Amino acid sequence: MKIWFDMDGTIADLYGVKNWLERLNAHDATPYIEACPLCSMNALAKLLNALHKRGHYIGIISWCSADNNRDYYHAVAKAKYDWLRAHLPSVCFDALLFVPYGTDKAQATGGGVLFDDNDAIREGWGADAYEPSEIFAVLRELL
Repeated sequence: MKIWFDMDGTIADLYGVKNWLERLNAHDATPYIEACPLCSMNALAKLLNALHKRGHYIGIISWCSADNNRDYYHAVAKAKYDWLRAHLPSVCFDALLFVPYGTDKAQATGGGVLFDDNDAIREGWGADAYEPSEIFAVLRELL
């Protein structure tokens, strides 16, 4: 089974970074790196590694900036990649999809289980979309 994670507001607290929106509007990608984890990364890594060993596909699907600036898009994608390497270094992701803002995540991934903080994205995804608060319970059920 494919298991997908959004980042901002789901596993990374972008919205808790001081002046995050003003900084992003100024093409500063560092708030993505500065974001604190929203859950225990050690516990998450253990579950993801166990699921991966059992054949589950583990991926990230995260929007980049709403700004249509190619250089900034790449800076945001790199910052998100660096955040994952810093906070989940033991996890071998099958896919890291940093996609343009507004991309239909279900179409981009082909489905599976999704964890995302955005109500509209979860509704568009369907039955296998969950809020961040459900991450550990759902992952344990998949073991």
